[in-house]
Amino acid sequence: MPAELQSICDFIRYATSQANRAGVSLGQGFDSTLDEACFLILRSLHLPPDLPPAYAASQLTAEERIVLLQRIEQRVEQRIPTAYLVGEAWFAGAPYQVRPGVLIPRSPIAELIQAEFSPWLSEDPARILDLCCGSGCIGIASAHQFPDSMVDLVDISDVALEVAASNIADHGVEDRVSCVRSDLFAALEGQCYDLILSNPPYVPDAEVDALPPEFGHEPALALRSGADGLDLPLRILADCARFLSPSGMLVLEVGATAEALVAALPQLGGHWPEFEHGGDGVVMLQAEEVRAVAAAAAELCAGRGLGSHTDGR
Repeated sequence: MPAELQSICDFIRYATSQANRAGVSLGQGFDSTLDEACFLILRSLHLPPDLPPAYAASQLTAEERIVLLQRIEQRVEQRIPTAYLVGEAWFAGAPYQVRPGVLIPRSPIAELIQAEFSPWLSEDPARILDLCCGSGCIGIASAHQFPDSMVDLVDISDVALEVAASNIADHGVEDRVSCVRSDLFAALEGQCYDLILSNPPYVPDAEVDALPPEFGHEPALALRSGADGLDLPLRILADCARFLSPSGMLVLEVGATAEALVAALPQLGGHWPEFEHGGDGVVMLQAEEVRAVAAAAAELCAGRGLGSHTDGR
């Protein structure tokens, strides 16, 4: 163990240097290696992310130093994302449990939630659906923002739903937020929502294969969406209208696949917001705009051999 590493500040500096040396990949919740190093060190020590600078010179115990060196090595040499090492990621200003098998929260939809989807949402939604919920962060953050709403968190992954249930309990919203295991809308027959939010898999298979090794620790189920990344977005657009209230809205994240989606559905309307804090590729569609593209999306799904909401996946 390097004897020179004694304080919190020493380890933050060392973790940053090691990450820069190894050329670790960002993109899973951090903008810089320094920000990620601060989070890794402080949360590994069970300290708040906003620890006052006066504590930076605090001396660490031998046991703490061993843990930190192990986690720095796991991050740098094994490329395990920090969120998995500490079991936590932040979304819309709040912490969420996360573990391998669940996508790390980082959606720009957080910015829209905090702005209450203004000016596109005409009134507070009574019922909200977080489709492909992963950790549940989008739906739970929405429940906090709209305290009178009822929220369903839907995913096909049992691991994701276990983590989402833990996050529901952590955030104290058990009375308004529920988990449903479903392949998209398959288990939601008869349900109607005023706001449907979805960050589904949308990365083309070849791009997933070419991602930095950090992303290989995330579940492929939460990333892959066919040769062009459109399999899941098209299935959602094909079936969504039947589950959306007449004045409802769909918020669908497709990231860099946005260009391919517009090319496949040139009649797609909606609004593509710009984000102050990074991210893009989110389309906001009113109910009538969703209905206008449903048939075309269903036809594309049929041509790809993709089942409807009743067929499973």
